[in-house]
Amino acid sequence: MSKQGDVVFFIDWSISQRSVPDALRLAGATVETHLDHFPPETADVDWLPAVSERGWIVLTKDEAIGRRPNEVAAIARSGARVFILASGNLTREQMANVFVATREKLEKFAQSNPAPFIAKVYKDGKILLWRNRTQLLKIVRQPGL
Repeated sequence: MSKQGDVVFFIDWSISQRSVPDALRLAGATVETHLDHFPPETADVDWLPAVSERGWIVLTKDEAIGRRPNEVAAIARSGARVFILASGNLTREQMANVFVATREKLEKFAQSNPAPFIAKVYKDGKILLWRNRTQLLKIVRQPGL
């Protein structure tokens, strides 16, 4: 378990459950993986609240998580901090390299932007806010979500 105040990255099922977490751990990050806590078939709307409750930062390559209404609502309701790898067709090694190279930027971004949020991580190391707290909370207030 991590010390109080430590940043913990949660690796979504869509990303390699070995290459990315192993590379991040070697770089000094605290990492939890989907398979450590949930069966592979667990729906995003089910694991997002549990991960967010623990204060973990989500790393995924599933861009649709930011488009599907139920998943966006789950992110908003749970106060999730989600980083989506914008180039989802990278090899496992390339994904690991991007996340290792941007680790400190991800931590600073997560600490300086109020949850919930969805941000995109690009292979050149750029991190851009896609949906901010205000936008996400507005979505939750819509009838039926």
